[in-house]
Amino acid sequence: MTDAENLWTEKPQTVLRAGPDFDLTSFDRGGSPGWAGGKSEGESFTARRGNLLSELQERLFAHGRSGGDRAVLLVVQGVDTAGKGGIVRHVIGMVDPQGVALRAFGVPTEEERRHHYLWRVRRSLPRPGLIGVFDRSHYEDVLVARVEGLVDENVWSRRYDDINRFEEEIAASGTVIVKVALMVSHEEQGLRLMERLDRPDKHWKFSPGDVDTRRSWDAYQAAYADVFARTSTEVAPWHVVPADRKWYARLAVTELLTGALVDLGLGWPGADWDVAAQKERLAATMSEESLREAAAKAEEKVADYREAEAEYAAAVAEAAGTGRARRG
Repeated sequence: MTDAENLWTEKPQTVLRAGPDFDLTSFDRGGSPGWAGGKSEGESFTARRGNLLSELQERLFAHGRSGGDRAVLLVVQGVDTAGKGGIVRHVIGMVDPQGVALRAFGVPTEEERRHHYLWRVRRSLPRPGLIGVFDRSHYEDVLVARVEGLVDENVWSRRYDDINRFEEEIAASGTVIVKVALMVSHEEQGLRLMERLDRPDKHWKFSPGDVDTRRSWDAYQAAYADVFARTSTEVAPWHVVPADRKWYARLAVTELLTGALVDLGLGWPGADWDVAAQKERLAATMSEESLREAAAKAEEKVADYREAEAEYAAAVAEAAGTGRARRG
């Protein structure tokens, strides 16, 4: 693959973070904050970053298989057509699926209704070594539940503090939380919904209820604004991503997820058994010819490993620095 230039001028972890002064009403949903290139450069860089993301995910998976306690939880929120499914396909699709735990949250089942609203969320948290992905999440209980009037205000208004405590507990257990809100404009959402109606191959994505929900646009925007103001915390900050440009949203989420995995600083787990002794045991089961072949390849394999580790270290250093933001 041709090397793609890193054109991040500012880390998305910084430029997209919803801080105390974040104003959703003036947020540019068609922008590409922090990125100095265009679509072609963004897509090329996303593909290159995918190589590092896959390597990082494998190390996390190995860590979990070896008794580690670290995991990553990617929470993806957004209104209809914001691109949540595209994030799953184009970002999470770049890593080994056996290391991913995906959960899409819809209308609660009868069993789930009999429990606390966080019960189904807690049961879906990723095990150590996995990247968990929530396509929608516990935030539905302060978004849909609020706007659609499913519970009284005195109920949903208390849930912000519940959620903050819940996420603090998750973080303390060893799981890094990456919260992403894909914010599409009202105009772009209309275009995407109309495309689903115009194209027979997209009809399955459409529901008549999508138009009903769209009519509550302002109420949902107010609810999202309160979510950012009240639940963007130090341990689990919100990253608000402009979603009118799908390529940028995928680029930004790839970088956010890569950064979270880089920050874990995981290497390959060491053996808790004697390597030399196991080599002797294995050798006793092999033919002389196979042993000569293994010996002949040993030096090459070690050299390949060292080269790969050097390339990995360079890629991690670049990701930690994030392009132009750290070059000068």
